[in-house]
Amino acid sequence: MTNFAEELFNKYDIFKENSLNNRRIKHKDILPLIQKRNNNFLIEEIGKSYEGREIFLLKIGEGSAKIMLWSQMHGDEATATQALFDIFNFFENNKLFKDEINQILKQCTLYFVPMLNPDGAERFTRRNAQGIDINRDALRLEAPESKILMNLRDKLNADFGFNLHDQDAWYSAGDTKYPATLSFLAPTFNSEKEINNTRKKSMQVIVSMNKVLQKIIPKQVAKYDDGFMPTAFGDNIQKRGTSTILIESGAYLNDVEKQFVRKLNFVSILHALYSISNNNYEKESAEDYHKIPFNKKNKLFDYILRNVIVNGEFGTYKADIGIRRKQLSEKDILVIEDVGDLSNNFGFFEKDAEQSIIKEISIGEDADFIFEKFFI
Repeated sequence: MTNFAEELFNKYDIFKENSLNNRRIKHKDILPLIQKRNNNFLIEEIGKSYEGREIFLLKIGEGSAKIMLWSQMHGDEATATQALFDIFNFFENNKLFKDEINQILKQCTLYFVPMLNPDGAERFTRRNAQGIDINRDALRLEAPESKILMNLRDKLNADFGFNLHDQDAWYSAGDTKYPATLSFLAPTFNSEKEINNTRKKSMQVIVSMNKVLQKIIPKQVAKYDDGFMPTAFGDNIQKRGTSTILIESGAYLNDVEKQFVRKLNFVSILHALYSISNNNYEKESAEDYHKIPFNKKNKLFDYILRNVIVNGEFGTYKADIGIRRKQLSEKDILVIEDVGDLSNNFGFFEKDAEQSIIKEISIGEDADFIFEKFFI
C-alpha cells in the first residue's frame, strides 16, 4: 500500500461525514451538506430531476486535468455518495495531507455530481421517476437526468470520469468464495473491445487502485463484465474520449450498511486522484488489468443452511437452502432464493442443519423462520 493510501485508511474517521450512515439516503439528507461548502467549492445547480429536485455540481481545484465524478445514477446505490461527502471533508481539512491536497488541486479540477437521481433516491429504487434506467439512456437522453450528465461531459470534455455504482452482494471475485467487494471496469467503446489510449488510461488507473486494495481486501477485487453496451453511459462517455472508471460497490462481511465499503471508496478514489495528479498511474501496465478476475454473479448467498431434511407433501428430501437479503424501500427482508444442491455456492454465513427436519418451502418465501431457528 502506498504511504498516502495507508494514511488515508488509518485516518478515515477524521473525514467521515457522520450525518450519513446508511444506504437509504434521500435528497433532503445531502442538501445541508452541499450548502455548507460555499467557501471551498464552487456550487452550481445544473438542472432538475423529472420531479423537480435540484441536481448539483460541486467544483474544486484549478488544474488542467479535468475529472468528473458522478454517483447515485441509480437511486438505491448510495455507497459512493457517502464517500464523496467524506472526500469533500478531506479537501476542506487544512491540517492533514496538505501536500497531497495541494498536489491534486493544483494539477486537477474536480467536478462532483453526488446525487444524479434524487427521485430514485426518494423511493430507494434503481430507476428515475419516469421508470427509466438512466444508465441505459445515453443515446436517446429521454430522462432529464441523462441530459444533464451528458451535457456536463460534453461541456467539460473531461479527461477522466468516475462512474460510481453499487452491485448486488452476491457477486464473487472470480469462481471463488470471496465477495467482489469492489469491482472495476474500463468500459469498452465498441463490440470488438478495442483498447485505445483513452481506455488504456482507464485500465492503468484501475490497476493502481487494485494494488492498494489488495493490501486491504486481498482476493476481493474483481472486474465487471466488459461486454459492449451501446446505450450505457460508461461505454458512450469512453467513446467520447473521457477515460472512464466504473466502480461497483459490493459486499463485505458484517457490513450490511456498507460503511466499510464506503471507506474503501474513499481510499481508492483519493488514491486514484493523487495518481492522476502526479501521473503515477502511467507507470502501471494495462496488461495487469486483465489479471483481475471477472466478478461472477449469484455465486454467493447471505446465508446457506446445508443438509436440511425437507418434509414435503409427497415425501422427504435433502436440500441446501440459500437465503438472500432483499432491499425494499423502507427495510430489508430475508427471502429463500434457492433450494437444492448448493455445494458449488458459498454463504457469508453457513450452518450445517445436521439433517434437521423442516416443513416444505418455496423459492421466494419469507425466510425468517429458518433464520430464527438456525442462525440466531
